[in-house]
Amino acid sequence: MFEEDYKRRFVFGCDFGTSDYKYGPISLGERPRSVENRGYFPERSVVAEILGGVREVVVGNEVAQFLGSGQDLSARLVYPMRDGIIGAGDERSWRVVRELLSKSLTEFKPGGLGFKGFYVVASLSAVAPLYMYEKFFSFLDEKAEEGLVRSSTLIPQPLAVAIAHKQTSCVVVESGHGNTQVAPISRAPIRGAVVALNRGGSEANMITAEIMKDTGYGDLAKEEKVVRSVKERLGLLPLDLDRAVSFGRSNREAVRGVYQVEGTRIRIDLGDHSWSRFLIGEIVFNPGHEVFQSYYKRGMPRPSDVRVGDTVFYGMMDMAETVISSVEKCPVELQPLLYSQIILSGGNFNWSAPSHLKSVACDSQTKLLHMMREKGIENVKVVLSPEPQFAVWRGCIVYGYALPEGYEWSWERMEGWLHHWR
Repeated sequence: MFEEDYKRRFVFGCDFGTSDYKYGPISLGERPRSVENRGYFPERSVVAEILGGVREVVVGNEVAQFLGSGQDLSARLVYPMRDGIIGAGDERSWRVVRELLSKSLTEFKPGGLGFKGFYVVASLSAVAPLYMYEKFFSFLDEKAEEGLVRSSTLIPQPLAVAIAHKQTSCVVVESGHGNTQVAPISRAPIRGAVVALNRGGSEANMITAEIMKDTGYGDLAKEEKVVRSVKERLGLLPLDLDRAVSFGRSNREAVRGVYQVEGTRIRIDLGDHSWSRFLIGEIVFNPGHEVFQSYYKRGMPRPSDVRVGDTVFYGMMDMAETVISSVEKCPVELQPLLYSQIILSGGNFNWSAPSHLKSVACDSQTKLLHMMREKGIENVKVVLSPEPQFAVWRGCIVYGYALPEGYEWSWERMEGWLHHWR
């Protein structure tokens, strides 16, 4: 009984998203801490050695302090989870993940003699291969030697979302910065029916950068943080793109997009091109719309099919077709039940419509429902997870709280606690 009480006090969730790493113990309540899932490998210098600041890799909020002008950021800045999969030999990405895990656990280590390590629940992509599970467990075992981890378990991100929503049969669509996973769940993910897209928030960033170039902000379009902020502040998701663009061209002031970059004198005004705000949300759901062809011809990368290990990430398949393709890989008897509970999760679904534009703009669940009905799927229910960027972390916490301490890890079932105490 002591162990169960201890576990409930010290469950720790880790969500390794493609853009952000969300983490923290159960005591945080509804919202975790969040930092960008990236690491910076600074150049070694004599000055740094003299000042005692030599670091192999920098993670978390400190990264911004190392981003000097003129440096080759593409060579030194590493985003380990761009595809949700880290190559077995990608040592720098593994170094970043290891450092993020260590830093986050240390940040919350309580004082006192009663602490014996956290019960860590870490979430990975639904398409993560077996060696990623083995690698994460090895990192957690290292942290156990430092007194930070008592037991640990790993869980697919879509299953964590289903647990957070208390659903045993559903379809989870988890969309982050680098990719989108569609996972049917019937008490556990139906792995043979998971469909992955090589598309996420990064595509919305790319079209945002192109729009900024077209409106005279080419220099700012090179700065990823600025582009992401413009996307989040000015991006709109249209119910029907053709109608929204027509409305935007005819009602320029109604859709005018202006953003003041916080802490600076920089003011971004899309002016007469403000109709293009609707493209930012649309490319996430349907990059094949003809309006994007001119951008592809001008050099913006077209989302392409890629193979990562045994998994194919599709580039141009629209969101509704992806869900239908996934569900149709499941038994026919189960399909109506799956369509009746589609859960959208991840920051890439965090779209909203200003009140004066509700006739042409919408949220993510309304958009997907509209697309599904256009394809003849009528009895559909789509829900958006509250604060979708945190749904996976909440599911990790609920899972860790509910999973009995005596249920030991099984590689056959891929569930249970791996105990690290010696």
